[in-house]
Amino acid sequence: MRFVFDGILVLVKSASNNQIQRTMRLPKIYLKFYLFIFSIFLIFHAKAQQDGIQWSKDGNSYFRVEQNEIVQYALPSNDRSVLINRNLMIPEGQTDPLDLELFSFSEDGRKLLIYTNSAQVWRINTRGDYWVLDLEHNSLHKLGKSLPESSLMFAKFSPDGTKVAYVSQYNIYLEDLSTQAIQALTTDGNRKLINGTFDWVYEEEFANRDGFRWSPDSKSIAFWQLDARGTGDFFMINNIDSVYSKVIPVEYPKVGQDPSAARIGVINLSTSKIEWVKIEGDPRQHYLVRLEFIPGTNEFLVQQLNRKQQESKIIRCDVGSGAVTVISTEYDAAWIDVMTPNEDTYAVDFKHPFHWLAGGKEFLWTSEKDGWRHLYRISIDGKKETLVTKGDFDVISLGNYEEKSGYVYFIASPTHATQKYLYRTKLDGKGKPELITPAGLAGSHYYNISPNGKFAQHRFSNTHTRPLGELVSLPQHKALNEKESIAQKLPNAQEKNVTAFFKIKTEEGVEMDGWMVKPSDFDSTKKYPVVFYVYSEPWGATVMDGYGASKNRLYKGDMREDGYVYISIDNRGTPAPKGREWRKSIYRKIGVVNIQDQANAAKEILKWDFIDSDRVAVWGWSGGGSATLNLLFQFPEIYKTGISIAAVANQLTYDNIYQERYMGLPQENLEDFVQGSPITHAKNLEGNLLYIHGTGDDNVHYQNAEMLISELIKHNKQFQVMPYPNRAHGISEGEGTFEHLSTLYTNFLKMYCPPGGR
Repeated sequence: MRFVFDGILVLVKSASNNQIQRTMRLPKIYLKFYLFIFSIFLIFHAKAQQDGIQWSKDGNSYFRVEQNEIVQYALPSNDRSVLINRNLMIPEGQTDPLDLELFSFSEDGRKLLIYTNSAQVWRINTRGDYWVLDLEHNSLHKLGKSLPESSLMFAKFSPDGTKVAYVSQYNIYLEDLSTQAIQALTTDGNRKLINGTFDWVYEEEFANRDGFRWSPDSKSIAFWQLDARGTGDFFMINNIDSVYSKVIPVEYPKVGQDPSAARIGVINLSTSKIEWVKIEGDPRQHYLVRLEFIPGTNEFLVQQLNRKQQESKIIRCDVGSGAVTVISTEYDAAWIDVMTPNEDTYAVDFKHPFHWLAGGKEFLWTSEKDGWRHLYRISIDGKKETLVTKGDFDVISLGNYEEKSGYVYFIASPTHATQKYLYRTKLDGKGKPELITPAGLAGSHYYNISPNGKFAQHRFSNTHTRPLGELVSLPQHKALNEKESIAQKLPNAQEKNVTAFFKIKTEEGVEMDGWMVKPSDFDSTKKYPVVFYVYSEPWGATVMDGYGASKNRLYKGDMREDGYVYISIDNRGTPAPKGREWRKSIYRKIGVVNIQDQANAAKEILKWDFIDSDRVAVWGWSGGGSATLNLLFQFPEIYKTGISIAAVANQLTYDNIYQERYMGLPQENLEDFVQGSPITHAKNLEGNLLYIHGTGDDNVHYQNAEMLISELIKHNKQFQVMPYPNRAHGISEGEGTFEHLSTLYTNFLKMYCPPGGR
């Protein structure tokens, strides 16, 4: 469960075709909850770590868009030169250049693909117009001229640079660049039969958007087709934009309902014939989450998950013979993660890449099979598997790897689960982890490493240091420009450190990380109200040592100055780098384990002399809204006031991929869904509840609010509710919305959990 926020500047980067692009202002971005909305600086720090740069193929320079021009910076000197002048991007008959949002070069570097005039599809702007700039002849032409404006998606040059393929209105098209002839490669696409892209739930829960791949020889295209004809529509209703309501159908498979049938087709471009890959199993009882051609071959790999997401198969498919071979199988009694923290899943063309080694004969893979998230290298025939990273620690994310030097870089934090550092080890699995981040910079570090492993853009922050960046050489981690180094800028980026990290151990022996911000005029002889911020589900952690992590930007004013103690705790089940057992102990127990851990931690905190047990509040958004309701309902003796925003009140209303991954199938263990749902415990409400929900929420449907309201009315429970008309999950649309929400939140908190020491 996630939420949105208007106008966040997000960097989008490409994993293929040497794509180069700049920041985009997206009208509505859904971010994973571990980078929560009210730590916007932390969001920006994590997502803006590349600061708009893209590496050249050789890694010895990088590109950036500046004033609508593409400029190149050579390293290590960082000398600047204009590569593409804006005048080259002025269409015939016009005076202004195209507004450059994304672009990519053809493999031979002779053509440039420009993305502009974009429009939003669910989460991000994946529809728009594409233009091709021929750099040899300085000619510019628009792709898909016969298709609707701003309807093209995921345009990609063929490897030989002679054609471009793209999706428009659920079909795949091919355009010859020499003749500008357009050919429809599929013709049966519609809202319920989706070619080359994905349905709502695949995008929301797997970050699958771009649904086709070129073969290395440019002779075929492999693509996904999703059949959503068996998926029920959930009807969104817009009541405010006209005198008659507008009904907006969304193909949305609720938990327990079959997902869209998924299959892979291969289009032979010389015959236009489609061959469907014969992957075993019921197509409505599996998910196909990865697809990528093996370099230099007409074979590709597909990752298949079973319906319950407990079994993963890597399948090798031969385009010519049609042979299908399972080369690797993995099983987890809880679930298998297909995404890891820090993956840029909100890049327009994010593709869950395979990381190739030995010219495509091996690839890097992430697994928790030994109890920790580690990197493995697997041979393409599946006969050899090597553990690359070793030890009782989690690989948080893959940084980069360079076969010539034989090293792989990765982010980890073996001793501080709230922080992130760069390590490296030998690709052959014979090395020990080596810390690359310099000592003395405790906090969260992010890296964008060049393909040759010689350079990196380094970003750093902690709770009291504003985000800083520098270019460094690796592995020495030496700043390329000392005057622009983090070390030089550090003194001016410091703020007063008001955030204290702590560990809390419950009576059950569960130890959890937390942070706390005390009132600015703290007096140990007085008692203060405490406000708990919660998320608590497997999508996100809130206790992170990054700038903005402990700031509540929904509060109108200054919580410290007003006299609140502000606390957040990460319970078992949150995706902290503490091993598989920590993360997956919540399986089939969302609404139980996380709620018990939070409440038990609160019990210990209420023993502190300066905490007023009569003034205890809790709040959260989305999954955190659900946790807020459960805490208020299940532990009324602890929590006296709660503000719940966009909560799942009934787990049976949420989508199948998310809820079944963590809870199983309601057909098999319905009691777990019932027990973990706030609506089951609503009759126990004793404290003060403010429930907030957008009526246009396509993620957590407003029906949750109505179900909960009905249950509370049934038991004569008094509460306050605020529906935001036609606002989505982030309640960000419409003039004055945030100001109103912030005022409502703050006034309610001050009224029912008054600030100040007593």
